Amino acid sequence: MLDTTPLRDAYRALLDAAATVADSGDPSPAPPTGEWSAEQILGHVVIVNAATITAVSSIASGANTTYDNRMALDTWTIERVIARSGGNTGLRDRIRHQGDALCALGGPMLSEAELDTLVPTLLLSNGTVLVDQPMPLRDLITGLAEVELPGHAKQLLALLPEPLRTGT
Repeated sequence: MLDTTPLRDAYRALLDAAATVADSGDPSPAPPTGEWSAEQILGHVVIVNAATITAVSSIASGANTTYDNRMALDTWTIERVIARSGGNTGLRDRIRHQGDALCALGGPMLSEAELDTLVPTLLLSNGTVLVDQPMPLRDLITGLAEVELPGHAKQLLALLPEPLRTGT
């Protein structure tokens, strides 16, 4: 069984960062050139979560699956998810529910054999291939907790004006 406490903690930190940005007086501060807005970051996370839930559910049902994050990088798809989620608040609610689902599905529900199932994986970031090889399902789940969610929490907080980031 996979301990999902780090995943739950990573979701909490991401949602806290998103709430901090939303409550800063400017819920959608302008990002630096080439970076995403708060809503785009959250939309991306929603898509990554959905892909991860799909992979977990497929393995649990005995089906083969793949994991490919390219849709989570597509700006048209991100904007569609933002609109259909209802903006910042809806995105945060969706992420909260997706996190609950992944913590339930990815932990006690899966056997060790399911967690060790190799999933053909393609992960890109800023046009660079990070992973293009089979990965155990457990690594996809722990990757959310250790890399993906903390990275986006930092990205959200970086949108705040300097005084709010440092508390001065």
